[in-house]
Amino acid sequence: MTAPTKSSRRKVIITCAVTGSVHTPTMSPYLPITPDQIASEAIAAAEAGASILHLHARDPKDGRPTADPDVFMQFLPRIKQATESVINISTGGSSLMTLDDRLAASLRAEPEMCSLNMGSMNFALFPALDKPAEWQHEWEPKLLEATRSSIFKNTFADMEFILDRLGKGCGTRFEFECYDVGHLYSLAHFRDRGLVTGHLFIQFVFGVLGGIGADPDNLAHMKRVADKLFGDGYSFSVLAAGRHQMPMITMAAAMGGNVRVGLEDSLYDGRGQLARSNADQVRRIRKVLEALSLEVASPAEARDMLGLKGGDRVAF
Repeated sequence: MTAPTKSSRRKVIITCAVTGSVHTPTMSPYLPITPDQIASEAIAAAEAGASILHLHARDPKDGRPTADPDVFMQFLPRIKQATESVINISTGGSSLMTLDDRLAASLRAEPEMCSLNMGSMNFALFPALDKPAEWQHEWEPKLLEATRSSIFKNTFADMEFILDRLGKGCGTRFEFECYDVGHLYSLAHFRDRGLVTGHLFIQFVFGVLGGIGADPDNLAHMKRVADKLFGDGYSFSVLAAGRHQMPMITMAAAMGGNVRVGLEDSLYDGRGQLARSNADQVRRIRKVLEALSLEVASPAEARDMLGLKGGDRVAF
């Protein structure tokens, strides 16, 4: 692993989470579903300034989340060939997938980066059922309702397995997704045991029901705890769900952090206005960053900042 270097002038990494497994096709006609749509959206987001592309897959027939590596491989090579951006594959998938399912695509692709949820948690999507809708597919309300009585499972044994198989086995670095303060302490536990090394990239996640709420005090508290635990050995990024997306990530940038946008996190581009593409959100936050006199990191700069292995060492 190449050691990260520090630039004399801070640059901000923009991550774009292109489709995720939270939203359903009925919620927005612009949600990417097919491999062609996911590839096109990811490439456009990269062109707009995203240096990391966080990727899930969906069944092209009906848009439900899928962990099938064959579906991933219909868009991963196209994105790699068309962009310089870092490809970051989710190991979270959805709360209804098994651990083996969630790791299948990453173990085949051996990407530079994967997300890693730092613990088991309630991950509630069922409040979306409060908004009346004529669902396009029968699976949509069923999936949302299922989150009322299920949890997202990542035990310490699960996380140890992921760190070993992907981190040690494939040279993959991680975006450590921390949905609450306790997740930071879990990450520190792995660091103290030597299972996590090097400069850490921590994603503070706000506004998911079951995790920490999206407000400025919580952002300040998460950063304060991370500073105490990790000192200057980490970089942080922020994602926030729904209407909280732009305010929270703007605060993150002003506090020295990086930012994440994308239709996985919010379907909107301004109040009441559906985002027509992921690139719309990338362009919006890029304007905000530039107004704050902050520079956007290129993919090469992001790799250098995070100590990644390089796109030439992936398996696709």
